[in-house]
Amino acid sequence: MIVEDDLGLQGQLRWCFEDYAPVFAGDRGEAIEKLRRHQPGVVLLDLGLPPDAGGVSEGMATLKEVLTLSPEAKIIVVTGDNDRANAVRAIGMGAYDFYQKPVEPETLVLIVDRAFHVHQLEVENQELQQFQQQSPLGNIVAASPEMLKVCRTVEKVAPSDITTLIQGASGTGKELVAQALHDLSPRAERKLVAINCAAIPDNLLESELFGYEKGAFTGAHKQTPGKIEYADGGTLFLDEIGDMPLDLQAKLLRFLQERVIERVGGRSEIPIDARILCATHQDLGALIERGQFREDLYYRISEITIQIPPLKERQGDALVLAKAFLRRFNREQGKTIKGFDESAIKAIEAYDWPGNVRELESRIKRAMIMAEQSHITLDDLELAAPDEEPLPLNLKQVREDAEKNAIVRALNKADANISAASKLLGITRPTLYALLDKYNLKKAGYLDE
Repeated sequence: MIVEDDLGLQGQLRWCFEDYAPVFAGDRGEAIEKLRRHQPGVVLLDLGLPPDAGGVSEGMATLKEVLTLSPEAKIIVVTGDNDRANAVRAIGMGAYDFYQKPVEPETLVLIVDRAFHVHQLEVENQELQQFQQQSPLGNIVAASPEMLKVCRTVEKVAPSDITTLIQGASGTGKELVAQALHDLSPRAERKLVAINCAAIPDNLLESELFGYEKGAFTGAHKQTPGKIEYADGGTLFLDEIGDMPLDLQAKLLRFLQERVIERVGGRSEIPIDARILCATHQDLGALIERGQFREDLYYRISEITIQIPPLKERQGDALVLAKAFLRRFNREQGKTIKGFDESAIKAIEAYDWPGNVRELESRIKRAMIMAEQSHITLDDLELAAPDEEPLPLNLKQVREDAEKNAIVRALNKADANISAASKLLGITRPTLYALLDKYNLKKAGYLDE
């Protein structure tokens, strides 16, 4: 945001900072209004503002108010010639840096770029600390009540050795949940051995799982342990178990019951101590009815079942995940894309994401490669502008739904920061706390109990 009353200088600065899509204000009142609305990370503030354009009292008052409302903002004060004393005074009050007129565009852009970089690093650090405080599941990004419930289930189940079935559509993050169950278990220092039952031909899957003895079949030139043996002492993750052939299901059931295996072509029993995790995108109940999955095996692998909802049912998670992917790809690709424009944010929130988190990750990665501006656009994401959703006719329900959705969106945009969310909503912190109680959002995980 640029706070400057000189319209000519505003035009010059607009050209200097076209990559940032700057917001302009001409006086203190307008600056505070736009600060609340846009929450800029960097503020360029001329100390000589009306009605004290010849002095600095109004500029200093604006500086103080901006720091009170948005202490994380980096404020660069602009002073007149030979006015170093007021610049130093502004720094003492909390300004990030100062610049003396006349304006030299290249120098000013460098100062602003540096301020943005520092602000971005501080925000990322705060988000990381906040996320680590909210949940120990460092590899799962979630803000929705649905996924926070999954995270709490993982925390409860992980310390035990109970066999766990993870169900969910493709791309919802079943592998991440399995990794979290292992990482939070007493077996975390040992191996997590994963095998995708759908990716290996049926005639090879048995030897992959159980291993084989030398001479067991053509090509078996030496004794080879299987995945189950490698998982001894650790965790075995059987992904897409619904695709396992029936004859092999019987052998797996025996292992789960007796915790011993025999290699293909072998006679000796080998005891195995491993925690078993399974995952599938299929409806195992339907497979049982069709005779394609053993009912007794189902009960063995589903002592605890964790159901991961599709992304379209996880309110607010799409935007939170999109921001997380943006930060990650910025680091990996050495880019400095600052975020998403309003049309892109609306599209991310409205799209159904049939490919779930995997599709979202792919779109963000592609969008960052194609992006030509500082913010990712609708065209970069290759998404259509969202249609307006039909509203219910009951006015009380309309008001409550709109209010709750606005609160959830504000919390997600503010990364669960109550002060920032209340400013986005234009309400006080006590009012927001009361609304969180009203809509039961504290229990959804936005605040600690």
